[in-house]
Amino acid sequence: MNGRDRRRGNVLTIIKKELARLFGDRRMLLGTVLLPGLMIYIVYTLMGTFLADRFTAQTDADMRIYVQHMPASLADAFAEQPATLIDADGMDGAALRARVAAGDDAAAYVVFPADFDAAVAAYDVASGEPAPNVAIYYNSASVDSSGAQALVAGVLDGYEQRLANRFDVNAGAGPYDLATESDATGMVFSMLVPMLMLMFVFSGCMAVAPESIAGEKERGTIATLLVTPVRRSELAIGKIVSLSVAALLSGLSSFAGTMLSMPKLMGLSSDQLSAAAYGVREYALLLAVVLSTVLLVIALISIISAAARSVKEAGTTVSPLMLLVILVGITSMLGGGAPQQPLLYLIPLYNSVQAMSAILAFAADPLCIALTVASNVLYAAFGAWVLTRMFNSEKIMFSR
Repeated sequence: MNGRDRRRGNVLTIIKKELARLFGDRRMLLGTVLLPGLMIYIVYTLMGTFLADRFTAQTDADMRIYVQHMPASLADAFAEQPATLIDADGMDGAALRARVAAGDDAAAYVVFPADFDAAVAAYDVASGEPAPNVAIYYNSASVDSSGAQALVAGVLDGYEQRLANRFDVNAGAGPYDLATESDATGMVFSMLVPMLMLMFVFSGCMAVAPESIAGEKERGTIATLLVTPVRRSELAIGKIVSLSVAALLSGLSSFAGTMLSMPKLMGLSSDQLSAAAYGVREYALLLAVVLSTVLLVIALISIISAAARSVKEAGTTVSPLMLLVILVGITSMLGGGAPQQPLLYLIPLYNSVQAMSAILAFAADPLCIALTVASNVLYAAFGAWVLTRMFNSEKIMFSR
């Protein structure tokens, strides 16, 4: 056998050995081959579904559109639309605009000129005079209100094309979009930031926990800690708290970057979308939720790391938890805002996402936030107890 054949044989031997190791280890096969594709498929499918639901308005009688001076020429066209039309003649226009801005039962408020049909018939396009104007008041921060605006605009556009541009829509000084800066900020941030924040927290925990526990097991240095006079419960609590501090700093750094870059990400100016819309109360509540979430996630990853024989095995074993975190994070994109049922805020991880969503939407319920923080701390304490029991098990801690 010449040198070239020998080198080829050596390469093939190494390839066979590495492939046998990969396909012979079910955990590694699951984490490196199957899970990535499965995670991408599930996450992108659910994100597409949730985003479609989030930005699809109601198309039934629950969408209430108030119309003032409805012209006879458009009455039939509007009657065919999947919405409830309410005659606003004689109603207070300012009060209706306030209801639209507040996101109450009024999805949109449409005002036609009192003599719309006559004015349109008499209007001369070549005269250069302002055309009759139809005002549509809506709230762009509300999915239903935006849908109502699009519905009315669609009907008017179709009618305008038949009349050769004899009237305008929202051509005056306005404002017609009644959404405030806090409305727009709350809608965007409450949808995206909870998902991103949970993923950042998880990434920060993954960066420190496996190395601190599974890494010490792999190197054999965990034995030194276990033979010291320190109680195992104290060791477990110390590990969780110290790792939580490091993970929290990582998460806060990512959170700050996300909040500052969100306007650019959404293609909006800082006047339309700004983290400055939130006050000390919102940031304090957000910090409490994030801190309690870090404690919980660190406890979960620490338990998995303690059961693993190496850092690599810990990373592979944590992969299903990562998938769960992503799926739970996507729930912030669901329409309708955070749930109001207090019992739902006892569900681990889900409670954190919904609590952050409520805070960022300026709709935080003190009871729900308190339940979230308290339950997360209790779950983390239970995790510390489980970790203590694992530290007491020589079979677990000395398996390498």
